[in-house]
Amino acid sequence: MSVYEEEIGALTGGSADLKRYEGKVVLVVNVASKCGLTPQYAGLERLHEQYAARGFSVLGVPCNQFMGQEPGTSEEIAEFCSATYGVTFPMTEKVDVNGGGRHPLYTRLVSTPDAEGYTGDIRWNFEKFLVDASGDPVARFSPQTEPDAPELVAAIEKHLPA
Repeated sequence: MSVYEEEIGALTGGSADLKRYEGKVVLVVNVASKCGLTPQYAGLERLHEQYAARGFSVLGVPCNQFMGQEPGTSEEIAEFCSATYGVTFPMTEKVDVNGGGRHPLYTRLVSTPDAEGYTGDIRWNFEKFLVDASGDPVARFSPQTEPDAPELVAAIEKHLPA
């Protein structure tokens, strides 16, 4: 089953409709507004803008499971991201990425190994998963990996549609 077949709500209500990403490459990132890594929003937006015309999107997934660093409502999250970082990439509803209430999207993603072979629970905010055009997770990057890191950019470019 493709990741793009999972159901998840949009931050602004309704469905995020992951099927619209079929044929595109997506970087799925669990995000938070009050984290030391929150400035990564700026780099994620740059990636989104740089590669959007080539079949790429960032998908932000708010999560409040790490020290309560995403406490806001959907409206507050949207306003913060737009006003502070100029975020234009799509955002989903706030979900759990670990534990018994883990969203099915993350159930599919967490078995993807990172460069060191780690699989399993999300370690912190801003963990990144690259999903190829057919909806298969193909790479995982630690929360500390900056959006402009050479290994992340190379992975995106490798998987972009021709």
